[in-house]
Amino acid sequence: MKLRLPPAARSSRSLSLAIGIGLVTLLSQGRVYADDASSTDTSTAKTTTLKTVQVSAHAETEAQADVKRLNNVPGTVHVVDNKEVNKGRSATAEDVLAYVPGVYAQTTSGQSAAKISIRGSGLDSFYGGYALGIKYLYDGIPITGPGGTQEDLLDMAAVDHTEVLSGANAFQYNALTLGGAINMITNSGYTNPGTSIHYEGGSYGYEKEQLSTGGVVGSTDYYLAILHNERNGYQVDSANHGNDVVGNFGHIFNDHWDTRLTFRWRDEDNVNASTLTKEQIKHDPTANNYHWERKKPGTIFIGDTTTYTFDDGNKLEFGLGYHHYKLTDGLGYYADDGQWDSTDLSSSIRYLRKDTLFGLPSNTTVALTDTVLMPGDVKSRDPATWQDVEHVKFTGSRDTVLSLGNETQLNDRTWLSTGLSETHIIRDVRAVYTTAPNTSEFPSAQRNDEWNAAPRIGLRYALTPTLQVFSNLSRSIDPPVTWYYSTGPVSNPYVQPLHSQKANTFEVGIRGSQGIFDGSLTAYRSWVQGELLSAVLIDETATSNEVDSDINATGTIHQGIEAGLSTQLWQGANGDTLKWRQAFNVNDFYFRNDPTFGHNQLPGLPRQTYQAALQFQRTNGWYGEVNLNHASSYYVDFANTVQAPEYTLFGARIGYQAPSKKWSVFLDGKNLTDKHYVTASKNSLDLKGQDSANFYVGDGIGFTTGVTYNF
Repeated sequence: MKLRLPPAARSSRSLSLAIGIGLVTLLSQGRVYADDASSTDTSTAKTTTLKTVQVSAHAETEAQADVKRLNNVPGTVHVVDNKEVNKGRSATAEDVLAYVPGVYAQTTSGQSAAKISIRGSGLDSFYGGYALGIKYLYDGIPITGPGGTQEDLLDMAAVDHTEVLSGANAFQYNALTLGGAINMITNSGYTNPGTSIHYEGGSYGYEKEQLSTGGVVGSTDYYLAILHNERNGYQVDSANHGNDVVGNFGHIFNDHWDTRLTFRWRDEDNVNASTLTKEQIKHDPTANNYHWERKKPGTIFIGDTTTYTFDDGNKLEFGLGYHHYKLTDGLGYYADDGQWDSTDLSSSIRYLRKDTLFGLPSNTTVALTDTVLMPGDVKSRDPATWQDVEHVKFTGSRDTVLSLGNETQLNDRTWLSTGLSETHIIRDVRAVYTTAPNTSEFPSAQRNDEWNAAPRIGLRYALTPTLQVFSNLSRSIDPPVTWYYSTGPVSNPYVQPLHSQKANTFEVGIRGSQGIFDGSLTAYRSWVQGELLSAVLIDETATSNEVDSDINATGTIHQGIEAGLSTQLWQGANGDTLKWRQAFNVNDFYFRNDPTFGHNQLPGLPRQTYQAALQFQRTNGWYGEVNLNHASSYYVDFANTVQAPEYTLFGARIGYQAPSKKWSVFLDGKNLTDKHYVTASKNSLDLKGQDSANFYVGDGIGFTTGVTYNF
């Protein structure tokens, strides 16, 4: 891999590692009862009733309906019922994604930021600013644009359930990234009727309050929530606070027309806890090497989906999204700070048709989506003089995807899925002002205009009414985010030449339930070309900014095993249950024959992770749980000279929900052994075996308690 670094720091790099992939073959007997595929479409699909993440309720919830719909996908998909995650606790992204196979989600230094990766996506993400490698959506409308995803809306506030679609299995959302898509479905008047107040508080000055109300009036439903959160922080001088307003309004005009409007507003003020050395984390984990503040004065997201249903049941969907986000980064120390101000406008149209193909039941989807950055720029300024030192514009950058997908039922057990996407990617980057001259070989402006095709083919086969196997072959496209070309806020007036990361992925797996078992097992391998990676060249200090380099790597491999299993160990005569939940991931990411680093491993993610929870639920409302979270060691530099240490954490939870559902209370304990551990890391080029401040520290022992009352 040849690194395109600044002239003073150009070199090449790579990594590699090998792993064998195994699958378990489940043999079962029984007749298959598959629904007629001609009665399905991508929005109301019916097929074998399989559960990826168990949700408990007497009547079918919207989360359970999405489980059925997504099990038409011949690949790895999961649905998480947010209300069931922590039984009343305000779930974070780490909580919600905890037991989803193939997903790594960890908070960083107790902030709202989180390291979220699916199949090694976004290895180089930094935290507290933007998330990379996954397309994020609210109610099917993207909050991810040409500049990536600002993390302030990933706090999971007022979300009913969450869809996780790994890799190209997110085809239905025109998400073509290596990591796939995470779609968060907002509470509505149907899913959360009535008025509710919630309060929780705990260690390190943590508090969170929520007031919400929802209901249905005739053909209209509504939901509105107001939230506030604050925390002093585990590390010294790392306080943060934020506020949310969430609204969701739906209306059915007649038998043909309906619409749903979603609104979100959030502001944040975070004093970021610095990264530490391993020695500091071992002996002084609450240290903070410098004061570094991020302000997000008010992110606004408005999304609307309007659907027209034809007399024959076919559908036409129109989507529109507005997303405005600002960020002031780097306040509080004597280095250039950055001011980001961007607006994304998203639009989409989808046609969903039930039909026959060669006499076979068939579902077809045609979709066009477009997200344009209008406007978007970043400024850097000298905090001593308050004068601009650099101004870079990204206005006009956009992502456009046209896709055609089809699922055909070959027989009562077998479905064939095919798809083709054509992407048009524009990145318009212009360094319009700088106090430093451009002495590099690179230009000060660049317009990157790419067309790429991404095909997909998959097959799924029902072994029993509740158990199916699947396999698919797909291509993914990850365009560089705008600020990769000119990373500001450091004064680098040149624009780097970058192009889209592309990968071919093969996966095979099994999912469903059999007896007391419910789960999934998947193996995958991705051949990646031009992987977008970033390395720290000069560490951040109290008086200077960090210097990074963003590049397209040579060939890399991402492969692994994703396993999740829920086992009902016992059920009493009165309905009391004892369940054991487990999730196990193997991550094997490496370079192929790099001229500099050979077959070194890619840094940034644990090689193995394992999570388990033993959960006891009584019918009278009491519940309890003990859990553990283990992550193996991993390298943090491309030269493979320094590793983050492995860790194992233990936790416990107890709570009560009144049978009337009027009120609930809980107590949650984490890291009960007060382990000093690394929760995430920065990636460096070559640390030469020396310990450095590359590591985010995880919280020490902590407790949270809370109460909810429903009127």
